[in-house]
Order: sequence, then C-alpha cells, then structure tokens
Amino acid sequence: MPQTVKGVIARAKGEPVELTDIVIPDPGPGEAVVKIQACGVCHTDLHYREGGINDDFPFLLGHEAAGVVESVGEGVTEVEPGDFVILNWRAVCGNCRACRKGKPWYCFATHNATQKMTLTDGTELSPALGIGAFAEKALVAAGQCTKVDADARPAAVGLLGCGVMAGFGAAVNTGGVGLGDSIAVIGCGGVGNAAIHGAKVTGATTIIAVDVDDRKLERAKAFGATHTVNSSTEDAVERIRELTGGFGADVVVEAVGRPETYEQAFYARDLAGTVVLVGVPTPDMQVTLPMIEIFGRGGALKSSWYGDCLPSRDFPMLVDLYRQGRFDLDAFVTETIGIGDVEAAFEKMHHGDVLRSVVVLDD
Repeated sequence: MPQTVKGVIARAKGEPVELTDIVIPDPGPGEAVVKIQACGVCHTDLHYREGGINDDFPFLLGHEAAGVVESVGEGVTEVEPGDFVILNWRAVCGNCRACRKGKPWYCFATHNATQKMTLTDGTELSPALGIGAFAEKALVAAGQCTKVDADARPAAVGLLGCGVMAGFGAAVNTGGVGLGDSIAVIGCGGVGNAAIHGAKVTGATTIIAVDVDDRKLERAKAFGATHTVNSSTEDAVERIRELTGGFGADVVVEAVGRPETYEQAFYARDLAGTVVLVGVPTPDMQVTLPMIEIFGRGGALKSSWYGDCLPSRDFPMLVDLYRQGRFDLDAFVTETIGIGDVEAAFEKMHHGDVLRSVVVLDD
C-alpha cells in the first residue's frame, strides 16, 4: 500500500521550502523504497529551489543520502530489504554505447524510478536529481542504491552521493592525481575539499588550495592542503607556479565554475598537465583562450561528471577507507539538523558558515 510520510518540497521559485505530507507508492519493477537515515544539504538543492535547474515545480529536494532498503519491486537483484545503501543519481543502464565500451561511469542513459512520488492531492513531485531524499522515505530506481558496510555512519557516508564523490573523483578518477604529483584546487567548498582530501589519500606531495576566503583556506589545510593561496590578494597563477618549481601543477581542479577561475586553472598547470572542470557553470558563461596556448601547452582539458565515478566500485572502497581512518568523511559534516531545518541550512550556506549541514532522521 502507498505510504504517507513527511518530506521537504519547493513549491515555487525562490519561495521558502515547506515540510509537508508526501505519498510514496509501492515499488514497481526495478524500483526500491528506501527509509532515509541522513541526507546532506547541497548547493544543488538550493539551485532547484531558486529555479536554476528547471521549472518543474514542485520539487522534492534532497539527494546526498544514505538509508536502509525497505522494499523492492519485481526483478530487483542489486539490493534486498535490510541493505544499508548510499543513493546515487547516476544509475547506469548497462546497455548504452558508453556501457558497452566498458566505460559505465560515462553512461549516457542513466535512469530513475518510473513512478512518481506525489503530494496527498495527487500532484506529482519532481525529485531532485531523481532522488528526493529530504523525506522519511524515498522511491528510487534500484540501480540508484549501492550497498555498503552497515557499520558506517549514515550522516557521513551519505555525502558520497554527490559533493564528496564529485570532488574526490575529479582529482583521482578524472585528473589521475597520484604518488608524487602536484595539484592545485581552485574553490575550497565541499567539492574542492574532497578533491584536496582525495589528492592526499592518493599520495600527492604538493597540494595547493586556492580561494578568496581565508576561513575556507584554513579549513582546506585540515583536509590535506600543503599550501594555500588567497587569490583576492595575490596572483594565483604566479603563486602556483612558484610553489611547483616554476612549472605549474600536474593537475588543476576548478571547483567554482566561472570563466575567470577556469582561465586561472588553464594557465596554472604544467606543460602536458591536466585541467579538470568540476564546478558547474551557468548556460550563459563563456571562456576565450588563444588556440596557440591550447596547442602549445598540450595536456588535457577535461570535465568531470559526478567525479567520473562508478558507485558500485567507488562507494564501497571509500567507505572502507573511511572506516580505516584514512578518508575523513566526518570532517565534511559541519552540523546535523532536523528535517524541518533545511531553509535555515540554506541561509547558512549563503553566508559560507558551513561545509555541509546534514539532515538526520535516523543516524
């Protein structure tokens, strides 16, 4: 039977979010209902509320989540009731041209649940990134569930569902940073700090954090930054070169998504170095670079989709590193809040007061 639970929705562009009753249908073929234990408050949720994604209101917000599978539909073999899972927003299809080439992290046909969660009057909800986890329960595609060690803390490991995975993957999966490498990360929010922490875990020796906020730069040191650059007071490109023997970094991760910071990343890399764009630009943004510089500097200019991750491969590995004390997911959790406190968390996000607020329903 369909269930009525509490969830956080955005009814209209720019309006405060609302805690209300939502209806969760029984899972159909290929679907699962997950009892949500924790869900991070991500900038993407704020973009949904402000109409920056699309105008398919009302939205059921929340997507960085972990919980326990309650029930599954016909044909589901990936998970079963009782499994502790992290939700992901890119459930690979296994059949598209990327999947058939053995590169499922590029899957071009990712999917979500077929059925819709609704308001009690039948109004269909648009789940944020196909998840909608600011709720006591959520209906998702079974492929969006990745089983991990049940001893892990939901409030911490749920962050792998978006920001932390995006940052770690940008540095490690897309950028290929490894032993002895140098890396610069421009933008030290949750994604940028995850890139920094990933570089530390994989053995980079020079890890340069770049931001305009000294508070964020100080925080970046705790995640593994060996050097910090405040680009509001010094030339970031020149300083990165100074810190890398005059050459530039092997990998530069741009975690802001703006033309001016992308240009910094381009010129701050070593010859044959790699630039990784993981910050999300708006559709109107453009960047202009001399073609001779693109040719002459060589290397690679890449974008990173969700950290080029494969959840079935990467989530369990990162949870293992977390439980071994080698990847500090707890450090990304600034505060835990109730499901009715999402709007206040958005306000703190505006002021840069938190790295991540995490809604906890059952931690």
